[in-house]
Amino acid sequence: MALGVRLTHDNQEATAAGIYGLIVGAAVLVAAHPKTATAAVVAEVVTLTIYWAAERYARIMAERIHEGHRPTWHTVRQQLTTGWEIVTASALPLLVLVVARLVGTRLITAELLSLTCTTVLLCVAGWRMGAAGNFTAWERTLSTVIAGMFGVALVALKTLLH
Repeated sequence: MALGVRLTHDNQEATAAGIYGLIVGAAVLVAAHPKTATAAVVAEVVTLTIYWAAERYARIMAERIHEGHRPTWHTVRQQLTTGWEIVTASALPLLVLVVARLVGTRLITAELLSLTCTTVLLCVAGWRMGAAGNFTAWERTLSTVIAGMFGVALVALKTLLH
């Protein structure tokens, strides 16, 4: 895919983190009311980084609770070097936002274009996951529609809020 954007990754955790990152990133764009594209990008990247850190922390603490001992340095290092898809998955939608603003579109239009990009990425991810999961044509279509509906819901919410 263009710009090296990956919709599915080497393992299910990374793929799930990417999808979650797209949805959370889009939700930030919906809920935030930035005055500039730069503020929108910063809000989204910072929020996604906080989500990543919170998720990594929760995993380390959960291991401590359930295993009954401190996590090893290997476990901590592994947790701190994985899951970045939650942040990086939003690179293309954010690029769309920035480019749209640079060519002169209004901020709200740029945000809607970014959300549309997210919706397309979610649909493609749903389609590709269906293929990887050996889904039937019906199941693959359903997977695509469900994934895309998250984006459609966020576009609708952004439209209703503005």
